[in-house]
Formats: sequence, C-alpha cells, structure tokens
Amino acid sequence: MFYLRMYQNTSADPRLFLAALPDPVTATRIHRLAGVLKRAHQFSGKLIASDRLHVSLFFLGGLPEQMVRAVCEAAGDVRMPPFKVSFDRTASFRGRSGSRPFVLVGDDGLNELKSFRQVLGAELARQGLQRRAKANFEPHVTLLYDDRSVEEYPVAEAITWVISEFVLIHSLNGHRHLAKWSLRA
Repeated sequence: MFYLRMYQNTSADPRLFLAALPDPVTATRIHRLAGVLKRAHQFSGKLIASDRLHVSLFFLGGLPEQMVRAVCEAAGDVRMPPFKVSFDRTASFRGRSGSRPFVLVGDDGLNELKSFRQVLGAELARQGLQRRAKANFEPHVTLLYDDRSVEEYPVAEAITWVISEFVLIHSLNGHRHLAKWSLRA
C-alpha cells in the first residue's frame, strides 16, 4: 500500500530518490554516534539531521508525473519480507573538494539490502525505467560532509535495524516523503 502526495516537477527540483529509513530510535543513535565521531575526527561539517538519515536505493532525478506514477507502480510490485541491516564501520567516500561524505558502511550485514535493491531495480526496469535502475550500489548512511577524509574504521557496536518499508523522497529544502511502501512477502 502506498500514498502519493502532490508532486509537480520543475527544472528547479530534480531531486527524487527511493530510500530506506532507520526507525526513529536508530536514527537518534546514529546521530549521536555521528556527533561523537565528528569531534573525534575534528570534522567541521554539519551533521545530517536524524530525520534525514537514510540509505539511498535509487536516485531518480527529476521526473514527469507519469514517470513518478510508474516508479510507484514498480515499488508497489516488490515482494520481500522485512529484513535486518547492520552497518559496522565508518569511512570517507570520495567527493567534491570540501564535500566528502563521511558514512556508515558494512559487509555481510547488508546482503539482504543488496538483494532487495536488485528486486526493486528489476521492477523499475519492468516499468520502463532501466536508466534509473543503475546496478552500482554501495549501501551507506551519510553522517556528514567535510573537507577532510579519514580511513575506514570499525564502530564499537554495529548499527542494526529492521527495514520494513521504503519511501520516495523529494529533496529540496528538506526531505518530503511523497510515497511509502511496506515490505511484505
């Protein structure tokens, strides 16, 4: 089941993406960890707000309303039960100078997330959205952006939660959830 909030595409707002969100308790835990790590690494970048933390599944860009509806149909056709994810390390990704993402990453604890994304990508392709269903994917949660980068490092206690839904987000001056779907077998 999904709902679709009002969406009108203009050239000024090409920021649609599908994402999985941590539950509020886990988001707060991630945000606290990010604050500790920001101080430890002496980052100057601003922390991502706890209500904006997410795992990006597919960046869609700007889409006409008809294609947004096709994305919603594809998402609604996904059949997969809820699953657990586990992020056990932090790292800096390459990025533009002055804007390097500092992120949570993991290995085996993200296999089901990768499988889910493949299923979702196949549904997007079936709806004619092959260009949007790119195959490259490194699951992560961005904590902040900074000038500096640091090496990969384990976290003391893995960040784990159950993904039971995913959302379509419009990112312009904040995150607006346009649609959401519950996972089910």
